Amino acid sequence: MTPEEVGNRLATLLAGADAAAAADADADAAVDADADAAADVTVGRSGGQAYARATVDVPRGRWRAALRTARDDDELACDFFDWLSAVDELAAGFDVVVHLWSTRHRHGLLLRTRVPREEPAVPSVVDLFPGAAWHERETYEMFGITFDGHPDLAPLLLPPEFEGHPLRKEFVLASRVAKAWPGAKEPGESEAGTARRQAMRPPGVPAPGEWGPASAVPGVESPPERPARRRPTTGTPGTPPRRPVSGPPVSGPPVSGPPVSGPPAAGATPPAGPGTTDDGEES
Repeated sequence: MTPEEVGNRLATLLAGADAAAAADADADAAVDADADAAADVTVGRSGGQAYARATVDVPRGRWRAALRTARDDDELACDFFDWLSAVDELAAGFDVVVHLWSTRHRHGLLLRTRVPREEPAVPSVVDLFPGAAWHERETYEMFGITFDGHPDLAPLLLPPEFEGHPLRKEFVLASRVAKAWPGAKEPGESEAGTARRQAMRPPGVPAPGEWGPASAVPGVESPPERPARRRPTTGTPGTPPRRPVSGPPVSGPPVSGPPVSGPPAAGATPPAGPGTTDDGEES
């Protein structure tokens, strides 16, 4: 099945299940339920070209039904739970995302549901896929999304005394405010020593003066920006400095030192020895 066929198949099954449930009460209600189901479920396709997946967005109330249908339908047969996580969409809330895989048909499915920021909660699917227990605990810990019905949402990666949810976009990275950038260059600095452009702040790092002791004291200015580090260069700009080459000394005649012994050259006056005068006569 293509990703489009996988997504449309799940959307059709969800719409049919809602219409069948409403048909027991009223025929007109069944028609309205079928139309609402088609409007609430959105089918798409992920990136990745040959590795693309079907994407299906469902309301929070159909989260468990969507996973159960994807697992139990013979044509979908998504029996392998791969992973579950979330995406912080700021004011829009959080997207809870799960990836399922069919070991029989060799196709994947990305299911998503959005929860409001004021009430970040979604039903747990641990009873449908036991492997989701670890992923739901991590998502609860990192994003603060509650999974109703989970047997034990205990801390998984962080110490019990940790406060906050570090993967939320409003979470302040305090260590980046208190400690300078550990690399050789600040973000935005050029390695070649050219003019420095405006430094970029990583996500979660507030602007100077917006957080910390300086922001709490009126009239206290933020510390000045650290000047850009430049690599020392010699010679042509942009070329690394030359290092001295180590090795054995080059052989050659000595520059200074005692004269080399040997017969005197022709016409040269021999040095005066003991018992002789400068004219060569014995004394």
